[in-house]
Amino acid sequence: MRALLLCLVGLMTASSDLAFADMKLSTKPAAGANEVRYFTSIDGLMDGNADVILKETRQGKTVTSATLDLCYPVEKGSDRKDRFVANLAVNGQTLTGATQSLGDKLPVTVNLTRRPTGDTFEFKGKISIGQAVTEVTSSDNSDLSEREFQDNQSTDDGITAAPKDFTEVSPESVAVRVKLDAAADFLRGLKGQDLEVSLSGLAVTCDALRAGEQTINITVDPDRAAALIAKAKSAPGVVSAGWTTGIVEMDRTIRFVATDWRDGEKLNKDKLATAIANVLTKTLAAKSSSSAWDASTGKLKLTFKRPSQIYPALDLTDTIEVNALVASDKPGASDRLMLWISTPIISTTDEGAGPKLNLADDSSSDEEGDPKDDNGSVDALAKEFRAQRWDSDKSAWK
Repeated sequence: MRALLLCLVGLMTASSDLAFADMKLSTKPAAGANEVRYFTSIDGLMDGNADVILKETRQGKTVTSATLDLCYPVEKGSDRKDRFVANLAVNGQTLTGATQSLGDKLPVTVNLTRRPTGDTFEFKGKISIGQAVTEVTSSDNSDLSEREFQDNQSTDDGITAAPKDFTEVSPESVAVRVKLDAAADFLRGLKGQDLEVSLSGLAVTCDALRAGEQTINITVDPDRAAALIAKAKSAPGVVSAGWTTGIVEMDRTIRFVATDWRDGEKLNKDKLATAIANVLTKTLAAKSSSSAWDASTGKLKLTFKRPSQIYPALDLTDTIEVNALVASDKPGASDRLMLWISTPIISTTDEGAGPKLNLADDSSSDEEGDPKDDNGSVDALAKEFRAQRWDSDKSAWK
């Protein structure tokens, strides 16, 4: 009798454990519960240029409510975007709604038919924005769960307010995240300053329209970057400001003691330019032609010339351009400097006396290839400056 009771208790415990496991493994909503699903594309809509978020709330397979968030170019080929958000009435397979675009304030009407086709969905109908009417005929559209949708949302703006050093972010590259309604005033405030604003960053993306915030990328002399960031943080509408990625590539960067290359707190730019040029004249087998520091970006532009070997009898000339950046290796006070140099850009021209041979560089820009050989320039600079190189395997200076 006791053995029988123990057996029954064991069976009840196992059944309870199995039921609990089934409950934990189940990911389907309970019968009758609401489930939210998303479409993040409607294939072919506006020639594939529309950014779509169609949010549906369902009970089982029945759609009970829907919202269409559509971001689109204001004109074909335009970088400027507009957006509307329309709550849609659901009548069987028909989704309809009306609203106004958020930017240009144009009237919007939506009339779509939604039909399941196996594991995907088909949409047909019309979307009218002002006088423009877009015909919708789209098949093979897949939906996403709430978790899948959230996992796909980008949240990192790439801004680091207080980096420990300049190995992950670049000393000349500043990013400012600002509310859309304050962005124009912030940009006007940058006029007349020694800095460069990224033109591509001025285009307000669909992500920015939805977030209500825009990230503006600025290049500035590293010596003035910290002051620019501090000033930006106090400007109206600014959400965050800091350093971000820029031109510095660690495999083309060296780090060295700053003592011999500063006059007080300022860089001795003449001494640095001369030392860098002297090394590169040897590694590039060329004569130094010019050097100039850019007041806005802090970059040093060096040019060199040498006889071209492509066709020696023509006495052609190679002009080699190399950009460099010298900055403290971290924000704030530091006894170390870092030096980055670009890969050489080489152009060939006829600079001889008399009539010139006009040359066209017809190498395909689409072809991928190795960068021009700089004959060990980075290693030579490291030797001259008694500097460290970056160990990418260990993510540390060596």
